[in-house]
Amino acid sequence: MSALEKWGIKELCDVLKTVTSNHQASTDPFPLEIGPKLDPILKPISNIFQNKLGYSTRLSTGQALRLVTRKSTLDIYGQVYLNSQQIDPELLEQLHNLRQSALSNLEKENVPHRTLEATLRYQWLDQNLADVQTEGLQQIDTRSQSEKIDSVLTHKWFGPLIFTGLLYFIFQAIFSWSTSPMDWIESGVSHFSQLVVSVLPKGILRDLLVDGVLAGVGAIVIFLPQILILMFFLIILEDSGYMARVAFMLDRVMSKVGLHGRSVLPLMSGYACAIPGIMSTRTIDSWKERLITMLILPLMSCSARLPVYALMIGAFIPSITVGYIFGLQGLTMVIMYFLGTITALILAKIFSSWIKVEGKSSFVMEMPPYRVPILSSVFRQVFNRGKLFILNAGKIIMAISIVLWFLASFPKTDIHGNPGTIHTSYAGKIGHSIEPLIKPLGFDWKVGIALITSFAAREVVVSTLATIYNVEDSDENVVQLSVAMKNDINPITGKAVFSPLVALSLMVFYVYAAQCMATFAIIRRETNSWKWPFFMIAYMNILAFLASLLVYQGGLWMGFS
Repeated sequence: MSALEKWGIKELCDVLKTVTSNHQASTDPFPLEIGPKLDPILKPISNIFQNKLGYSTRLSTGQALRLVTRKSTLDIYGQVYLNSQQIDPELLEQLHNLRQSALSNLEKENVPHRTLEATLRYQWLDQNLADVQTEGLQQIDTRSQSEKIDSVLTHKWFGPLIFTGLLYFIFQAIFSWSTSPMDWIESGVSHFSQLVVSVLPKGILRDLLVDGVLAGVGAIVIFLPQILILMFFLIILEDSGYMARVAFMLDRVMSKVGLHGRSVLPLMSGYACAIPGIMSTRTIDSWKERLITMLILPLMSCSARLPVYALMIGAFIPSITVGYIFGLQGLTMVIMYFLGTITALILAKIFSSWIKVEGKSSFVMEMPPYRVPILSSVFRQVFNRGKLFILNAGKIIMAISIVLWFLASFPKTDIHGNPGTIHTSYAGKIGHSIEPLIKPLGFDWKVGIALITSFAAREVVVSTLATIYNVEDSDENVVQLSVAMKNDINPITGKAVFSPLVALSLMVFYVYAAQCMATFAIIRRETNSWKWPFFMIAYMNILAFLASLLVYQGGLWMGFS
């Protein structure tokens, strides 16, 4: 059969219906080869299922094997249901004791119980596939080819280095390849704003469109090429089969922090967006490991953080080469991504010690063969994800830009009747009121406003700063945000408001900050409790404040201004 070309599927379904409707199936011998070593160990448990619960011989053996392999079969959330029948507490205790005895016997036989069922299933598959005959098909040893590639890409030492090198290449490409498209978009936004200025008469509507909507939405659209490049590479890695290898490589690391390799794929998908990553944790059997994965997943730097990183790195990190090989801008981006990832693993270890759930799950993954990605599929996925970003983020950014423009433009006069400024506006008052709290982090009142508005979505910080600088500027065209930030001088101290140290502090803050309400809504739905979303908001924002404080004050102490 071929799922891609859609032939043989009906025949497969027909065979499955025939097999499952066969009444003799319940009396057929158990397909997996138990063997004389395992049979006496499983027999006491299978006898309980057969004699006291009325299961068939085949089903009793299967349930006994499953019970030994996974404790979750015996006890799920304090209630045990097998075959839609609640087990008597005494029988439950008897099964528990028999399971402990079976585990002890398996340990004496040096048989790992967590992977026992999977091992037997693969043995059964190998025996059956050995007799399969194919006609008219060219035999290609894809497995051996994949294994040869895996010997390098999943090597104990070379594998992680290759993966790190790939990440560096991707992030450096984000800056190198996106320069021209970003310039085109920026030029298009500027020309469109000039068109609006020339068509509409001077007034509130024109200010709203130019300083509010175009400045806010345009500031995010400019970073769309970088987001699409990131999506393109992630899809290539996923469709080629390399992502499964990453999960395999990181399984040992994951096990040391209380997780396993099955958590890798949700965490890797978190680099694109945390929401699908959180939803994909449903594949994790253990509730403890699933919960820990959800708690640390928002620390993965998603595509919403990319505009923040790109803005700060592009404006304040010089485009120079470090060590004759690495570009400083790409290296800084890699550090931001690794900072969130490493912190997530450390917190996973802490949460694993704190959240107590009995039992431990195993991780078995079948490696897919390496494949050349289908370009039409890749570009279709890139297009769909880019469209979703524009539609989903665009709605939020446009709404917040309009509200923020109003707050930054009114009242038109101060309490003395003088013409109002950005400082006397509603937004200015809000920003100045929280400035003392964030000043130790190197942030001024403009960043303070951006921190508040970005609670809806992280990328809003860019549109917020763009709106504020455009309202503050007297020019009728859209002001280029990076230029405005570079030229922003504190009128009291006479020093630049932004510097590489402030930019680094702000990026570190957004590595950790909990600023995506949609993510916390999904966490609420997946955990069926408000406790974990509130816990996540608290720990992430406290971590963001302390890390940013350490970076800025530590930088000042070391002599960086």
